[in-house]
Amino acid sequence: MSGPLLAAANYPIRSIRIIVPFAAGGPTDTITRIVAERMSLALGQQVIIENVVGAGGTTGTIRAMRSPADGYTLLLGHMGTHGAALAVYPNLAYDPAKDFTPISPISRIQTIVVARPDLPVTNLADLVARLHAAPETLKMAHGGVGSISFAACSLLVASGSEHRPTMKAYQGTGPAIEAVAAGQADFLCDQLVNAVPKVRSGAVRALAIAGPSRSPILPEVPTAVEAGYAAFNVAAWNGLFGPKNLPPDIAAVLARALDKALGDADVKRELADLGGEILAPRERTAAELKKIVDEEVARWKPLAPYATQR
Repeated sequence: MSGPLLAAANYPIRSIRIIVPFAAGGPTDTITRIVAERMSLALGQQVIIENVVGAGGTTGTIRAMRSPADGYTLLLGHMGTHGAALAVYPNLAYDPAKDFTPISPISRIQTIVVARPDLPVTNLADLVARLHAAPETLKMAHGGVGSISFAACSLLVASGSEHRPTMKAYQGTGPAIEAVAAGQADFLCDQLVNAVPKVRSGAVRALAIAGPSRSPILPEVPTAVEAGYAAFNVAAWNGLFGPKNLPPDIAAVLARALDKALGDADVKRELADLGGEILAPRERTAAELKKIVDEEVARWKPLAPYATQR
């Protein structure tokens, strides 16, 4: 036995790095750390998180793509890096559908629209009315072009007039929601995992859940459907990827470790507390993650003419 087969048989023999392409403390980082801790136990090796920020998550994603396909450098990708990025970066240095080895989806998280508390809007309809009437008076915070926050709010803003609000990028949605709370920006589309503490404390005002169902952890917040905007349906998904040509045996080891982590009662509770929905065991497959990526690329690509005019 030699080469890749030997490597697969002995894998893993050292620590594994998961690149999170956003800042520490943000929703993607929080989810990855919860899962990585349990994966470490299953694999018998430490799983280390490396935050590589920049360009809406694409900087870290490119680094992961260019890493050796040996199972020791992985990527926590999501709707932004593997869907919306292709629409907003015309010269994107990677192909979300071809340049990675999908391992397994992890979870879905509802998206919420929040505003600074003193912005004179009380619901989603009020915000959309402002976007139609005077978008230039609003400042939209986001975690980087191509991020989930940028993509979600772009979908919302595109329903308004041909004029757009001022768009302010931050190094992740953690700093972005802090800016909204501080009154430095007017509104933000964010994952529940990041927004719940700020909403509960009153630091930001929740306007709507971007989808058809209310959140069990913020049941008082109405949905976009209730506000009359059924098309505004954005659930953030995330999944584990390896570089292209990751050996199947190594991918299988990682998939089993991730599946075991996601089946852990504490992981389920922690992600549920953050607004995350773990996919069912039958959906935690490489084929399902590939399908998700293909569908998201097709969904967001038509937004390219709008999203690139920023």
